[in-house]
Amino acid sequence: MNLTAVAIVAIVCWALVELVNSRHKKAPKLNETELNNLKQELSTLKERVQTLEKIVTDENYDLKRQFDNLK
Repeated sequence: MNLTAVAIVAIVCWALVELVNSRHKKAPKLNETELNNLKQELSTLKERVQTLEKIVTDENYDLKRQFDNLK
């Protein structure tokens, strides 16, 4: 390969990397309503996860599961 071909391949590779990186760096612009909706959804999901953690870590849950396995 000659030097010109190497330079062209290098430039094309650099351009592709920059294109891919620029797509990942762009965060979507949210208006205030969308942002508040996402915050509300996040807090709701956190509450649900906390509830599920309480259920799963409860001693009675494991005991009930063991009884169900014996049937």
